[in-house]
Amino acid sequence: MKAQHPLAARCVLLIVSLLLASSSACGPNADEVRWSSVEGGTIFALAIDAATPTTLYAGTAIGVFKSTDGGRDWGLVNAGLTDTYVRALAIDALTPTTLYAGTHGGVFKSTDGGGTWSAANTGLTDTYVLGLVIDPVTPTILYARTLNGGVFKSTDGSGTWSAANTGLTDTSIGFLAISPATPTTLYAVMVIAEGQSLKTTVFKSADGGGNWNETNIGLTIARINVLAIDPTMPDTLYAGTLNGDVYKSMDGGGSWNAASTGLTANPVYALAIDPVTPTTLYAGTRSGVFKSMDGGVTWRAATSIALTASFVYALAIDPATPDTLYAGTAILGVFKSTDGGENWSVAWPDQYRGSRPGN
Repeated sequence: MKAQHPLAARCVLLIVSLLLASSSACGPNADEVRWSSVEGGTIFALAIDAATPTTLYAGTAIGVFKSTDGGRDWGLVNAGLTDTYVRALAIDALTPTTLYAGTHGGVFKSTDGGGTWSAANTGLTDTYVLGLVIDPVTPTILYARTLNGGVFKSTDGSGTWSAANTGLTDTSIGFLAISPATPTTLYAVMVIAEGQSLKTTVFKSADGGGNWNETNIGLTIARINVLAIDPTMPDTLYAGTLNGDVYKSMDGGGSWNAASTGLTANPVYALAIDPVTPTTLYAGTRSGVFKSMDGGVTWRAATSIALTASFVYALAIDPATPDTLYAGTAILGVFKSTDGGENWSVAWPDQYRGSRPGN
């Protein structure tokens, strides 16, 4: 994906901001809305510090942004980040000042909350990193999803990496997920070209990436974009697809069934599960956010007028207050809801165009 020309991005964002102001100024959160114009307005990744949930990070095409006040104010934290196209972020759950960024130029590590970064690519033969997952119990164990090299694993906090592809029939991986409750269990979505089209297959590893086996029964769709795993019931997982469906497995990926009633937007780019009430989950789509409160049986729109016009690429839930969630969008930056998706306000760095409606 190519970054937009800076001038074009600023012009588009200025127009969009004016439209949002006219549609949202009278909404329920009008006095909270803050606006900005920034070339990095497309959000590829969001990560929340579980110990201090008002601290969060956003990965963009111009680097990493950090907020320490729940998304009200942001600052770029790129010192040492020699490649600023950030596609993935992962935070050490035990030492949250340690975090990792996956970029088009490899993995970077920070041990001071994003203050400084250093490259961590030894053994990483494909440095085009599109995804990162971290073991929540042993956070020195990480996995990287790369463009063409498959899955890589580090057991020393990104000091060294080795390929973890045994059993995978291809090394083009579309998504990688780790079980929060059983972190030796991972799932990889493989992208396979068939003629002029692409199809996806889900592979599972039960031994920390040592071996992979296909687990695809009931998945009849052509393209899976995202996987999410229930934090309390690790055999329950969800797959969001290109055509806007969600599939659910309750046996660790052994079989899948459609769980999409009411989900009227496509594609599904992101999924997030409420860590306290895991039957509540959210889907990020090309038309904002959808919400299910019954484990994917039924869905409804959970979005504002402004967010309806947004492609939602990333979702993050405050683990301490799960009614607070963030949506990372294409071009429009970050939105925030404090009532479980009923209402949203823009939460994006004011320093680029420090004004509020009416100022």
